[in-house]
Amino acid sequence: MNENTRLYNPYQNYEIPVPSQYLYKLPNSPEFLFTEESLRQRRSWGENLTFYTGTAYLGGSVAGATVGIFTGVKSFESGDTTKLKINRILNSSGQTGRSWGNRIGVIGLIYAGIESGVVAWSDRDDVWTSVVAGLGTGAVFRAARGVRSAAVAGALGGLAAGAVVAGKQVVKRYVPI
Repeated sequence: MNENTRLYNPYQNYEIPVPSQYLYKLPNSPEFLFTEESLRQRRSWGENLTFYTGTAYLGGSVAGATVGIFTGVKSFESGDTTKLKINRILNSSGQTGRSWGNRIGVIGLIYAGIESGVVAWSDRDDVWTSVVAGLGTGAVFRAARGVRSAAVAGALGGLAAGAVVAGKQVVKRYVPI
């Protein structure tokens, strides 16, 4: 048997003995229709948009809900019943989680759009693409507050994107997954 393939038995869960000549030989690597597809290991712009926006919204919602729990606990008063305390925590965590999720989700949306645009324009996908997308995201997100705020946010966005890409490379290299 070739080491690039694996045997697949579609009846393995049914405990039916199947001779080995009837097993399927499936490749270990992904299959591509065209060789150009195999050269590019990248999500499409729609998948990119969905991934970054959804991940950012989920992360922002969880972080906001966590902050909201602490805010709700801080707002307890001495005569509150348990039911009222739980209500304060739920209201605070829901409101803060929703707010943070929306803000950070918009940042993910802007980042995904800029990154996909830069990749389409330059036909490259490397570390600098992510850094440029981070710069652009920070600048666009804070553009309404003025040029100085947009420049500072752009620099912070570029640094954050560079740090995330560098961290991803470190994890790929040193963490066996």
